[in-house]
Amino acid sequence: MASSPDLAMLRLDDFASHLEADFEMQTTGGVLPLKLLKADPTGAGGSEGAAFSLLFAAPAGTALPQAIYPVRHPALGVMEIFLVPIGPLQGGNGYQAIFS
Repeated sequence: MASSPDLAMLRLDDFASHLEADFEMQTTGGVLPLKLLKADPTGAGGSEGAAFSLLFAAPAGTALPQAIYPVRHPALGVMEIFLVPIGPLQGGNGYQAIFS
């Protein structure tokens, strides 16, 4: 498994190749599966170092508050990401992360 990346060094391309991939969010109640649905540029239109947004879907019935959660991916490692619930999405619950 990959080591924990430096969040300041992550870019949109690091996630874009993992669309539809499975991630795991560690919660106080255990591990919650996530699927990466979108990885989009925000603000400066995708230029080097620009902000980007990630959109994840979790199973239905798993609504959690916004907080920093450890999120694991086999290739990217474990990242401490601030996730915000955005409501129903693809039959489950959506969570968004913004990197700026």
